[in-house]
Amino acid sequence: MEYTHLGRTGLNVSRICLGTMNFGPQTDEKDSFAIMDRALELGINFFDTANVYGWKKGEGVTEQIIGRWLAQGGGGREKIVLATKVYNEMGDGPNDRGLSAYHIRQACEDSLRRLQTDHIDLYQMHHVQRETPWEEIWQAMEQLVREGKVLYVGSSNFAGWHIARAQCEARARDFMGLVSEQSLYNLSARTIELEVIPAVRECGLGLIPWSPLGGGLLGGALKKASEGRRSSDRIQKAVEEHREQLEAYEALCGALGEEPANVALAWLLHNPTVTAPIIGPRTLAQLEGAMRTLEVELSEETLARLDGIWPGPGGEAPEAYAW
Repeated sequence: MEYTHLGRTGLNVSRICLGTMNFGPQTDEKDSFAIMDRALELGINFFDTANVYGWKKGEGVTEQIIGRWLAQGGGGREKIVLATKVYNEMGDGPNDRGLSAYHIRQACEDSLRRLQTDHIDLYQMHHVQRETPWEEIWQAMEQLVREGKVLYVGSSNFAGWHIARAQCEARARDFMGLVSEQSLYNLSARTIELEVIPAVRECGLGLIPWSPLGGGLLGGALKKASEGRRSSDRIQKAVEEHREQLEAYEALCGALGEEPANVALAWLLHNPTVTAPIIGPRTLAQLEGAMRTLEVELSEETLARLDGIWPGPGGEAPEAYAW
């Protein structure tokens, strides 16, 4: 396994992050435990979850599964960097969502209880909330850090200017502020190259791409369809919209002798701003298969061909659209 610092911190995390969104809804507890056990054996020390995962409002199903895995002992908690998130609706009350100090405090306590731990290594804001002032957000986060319940704070789904504003407000308070941003980023979704990636780089944040395979689109969707494996209606629609690109992409992957999923992940890892893409295996086989990613080397010619098949926005703003 390869490791890198999470942004400007001294914290070392694996170049692959284990996403747990499928634990509960798609993967039962026994298999979820097996995946986490194997991830540790493979050297993956970066585990990502969220209080809303499990999709049963207020229950935090996925966090509970991880908590029971940690409660087994064996030093698992000390071996991982545990990340979770706050923002989404966790109850029926008017303050059961968002980034108010009220909700941040309660959500953190609830996540700690479900995860059966005394601290969260990376506490991420799952989305921006424009109505809550930054002095309130940072005051709440500072308090959690002082109490030792949170070590680092990250963001998710922030625009570039949100990151810049957050960091300016944190600096004014002599607080470290954000250390990472978790964004939608893959070969077929490259919008963040305009302003989020430049902001992340300038502010010293780690970049954690979510949906690195485009929800399955970049994981060999055409090949799987030809083998009779039915995808979701959403993926089938996306395949029809991108069929010409997918044919070129999967042909290129075939010429390289690599699985499309591993090429897509390797493309992300080639970007020096990327810390670790999040993989969300439903099975042990999917986890094992993703490890090949770390061995895939993409030549400049291959990178150029990928850029031609899946063009980005043209570079960073404003040069992408102005002189």
